[in-house]
Amino acid sequence: MDARGPEAGGRALRDAAENLFQELQEHFQALTATLNLRMEEMGNRIEDLQKNVSDLMVQAGIENSIKQQMLKT
Repeated sequence: MDARGPEAGGRALRDAAENLFQELQEHFQALTATLNLRMEEMGNRIEDLQKNVSDLMVQAGIENSIKQQMLKT
């Protein structure tokens, strides 16, 4: 048995668990930040895509005919 006694072993185990928890928390925060950034980028890309589709529909003359059909119903 360790000459320092069971209290020292328990303290070392507690310290190791706290260090592991701290590391996990840091990794989780980094992953959360990355996920939030990617979701924001995806949202921006969707907005750009919607604008591009709208622009193409205007160029093709589709938007006006769709609006006219919706007004008729």
